[in-house]
Amino acid sequence: MNKKIAIITLTLAAPLIADAQQEWSLDRCVSYAIEHATEVGRERIEQKQAQTEYRNSLLDFLPSVSAQVGGQYNWGRNIDPETNTYNTITTFNNGYQINASLPVVDWGHTWNAFRKARLTKNTAATALQKAQDNKAIDVMQKFVDAVYAIKSIELTEQKLADSKALLEKTRKLYELGEKSRPDVAQMESQVAEDDYNLLHQKNLARTALLSLKTAMNYPSADSLNPDCSIADIAAQLPASLTIDSMSLNNKPEIIMADAEAEKARLEWKIRRADALPQLSLYAGVSTTYYINLSQRQDRMPFGSQLRNNLGEYVSLTLSIPIFSPSTWSSVKRAKSDYILAKLDAQDARRKLNDAALQAVIDYEGYQKEVRQMGKKVAADSLAYRLSYRKYEEGMLSTFDIHEAAQTYLESSIKLLQLNMLLAIREKLVRYYINNEPLWTSN
Repeated sequence: MNKKIAIITLTLAAPLIADAQQEWSLDRCVSYAIEHATEVGRERIEQKQAQTEYRNSLLDFLPSVSAQVGGQYNWGRNIDPETNTYNTITTFNNGYQINASLPVVDWGHTWNAFRKARLTKNTAATALQKAQDNKAIDVMQKFVDAVYAIKSIELTEQKLADSKALLEKTRKLYELGEKSRPDVAQMESQVAEDDYNLLHQKNLARTALLSLKTAMNYPSADSLNPDCSIADIAAQLPASLTIDSMSLNNKPEIIMADAEAEKARLEWKIRRADALPQLSLYAGVSTTYYINLSQRQDRMPFGSQLRNNLGEYVSLTLSIPIFSPSTWSSVKRAKSDYILAKLDAQDARRKLNDAALQAVIDYEGYQKEVRQMGKKVAADSLAYRLSYRKYEEGMLSTFDIHEAAQTYLESSIKLLQLNMLLAIREKLVRYYINNEPLWTSN
C-alpha cells in the first residue's frame, strides 16, 4: 500500500519537477511577469474603471430623476389645508413628489466631461501596454544580469579547475626538484583565491536570480533556471540605424503623454464652464394626503386625495455665480495643469527620442567592442596556453602564469558582459525602430 502511494506521489510530482528543471527563456520570463505583475493587474482594473466612467458620462446626458416622500405632524396654531385659514387643530400631512432636471445651457460641461471619459477609455489599453512594456524592460535587464552571473560561474569554475591542475603539476615538479617551495605556496594561494572568487560569484548569481524572481513576482522559494543561450545569440540588425520620429509617436509613452495633455485641456474647459451662468429645466408632479386629527368627521379616501391634489409643474432656473473664489481658483489651477501637461508631453518625446538614440549608440558601440574583445580573448587564450607550456618547462615563474590566467579570465568575463549588453540593446533597438514587441507570448 505504501509503495502504491509513493508511486502515485512521484507520478503527480513528476510534471512539477520537470517544469522546475526546464529552462526559462527570456520571453517566458517576461510573459510570466506580465501575467502576475501587480502593476499590470492594477492597470487592468483601471481599464475596467475607465469603461464604467465612460458609461456614466453617457448617462449624464439624460435627465436626472428623483422622488420624495414626506410626512408632517402639526399641532397648535397652523393653517388648515381645507380652508387655507389659521386654526388651532392637529393635522397630519403626507406628501409625494417626482421631479426631473436637465441642464439646458452648461457651456459644454457635460460634453467635455464625456470627451474626457471617452479619451480615458480609449487610452486605457495604451496605459496597459505601457505598464507591460515597462515590466518587460525591467525583467529583461534582470534576466541578462542573472544569465551573466550564471555564465560567469562557469568561467570561474574553469579557472579554478586550471589552477588546481597547475597546483598538482607544480607539486610534482617540486618533488622532482624543478620547482621551489615558494612556487607551490604561490599556486596554493592562487587556488584559494580562485575558490573564493567562485564562492563570491555564486553568491552574486543567487542575488541576481532573486532580483529576477522579484521582478517576475515569482515565488522566491521555487527554483528558476534561466536559459543562458541568449549570451550566444549573434546580432542580426544592420550596421547603420536611423530613428524615425513617426515610429516613436506610436509608442505608449507618447500616446499617454498626449492624452494627459488633452485631458488637462478638457478639464480646464470644464472648470471654466462652472464659472459661467447655468440654465436648467425642471419638471415634476406632486400630490398630498391630509388628515384633521382634532375633529371626528368623514375623511376623504387616500386614493381620492392623491388624485384630487395631484399637480404638475415646469420651470427654468438660471444660476449666476457672482462671488465664488474657489471656482476661480480651480479654473486657474486647471489652466496651470494644462500647461504643465503640454510640457510633460514635450519632455516625454525628448526622453523617448534620447532613449532610442542611446539604444542605437550603445548597440553599434557594443557591436564593435564585442568584435574587438573577441580578438583579445582569442589572443589572451593563446597567451595563457603558451605560458602554461612554458611554466611546465620551467621557463616561466608562478607570478607570470598567474598574470596570464587572470588576464584571460577578465577578458572572457568582459566579453560575456558585452554580449549580454548587446543582446538587450538589440531588443530595445528592435522595439524603438522596427516597432517589434519586446516579447512574444507563449
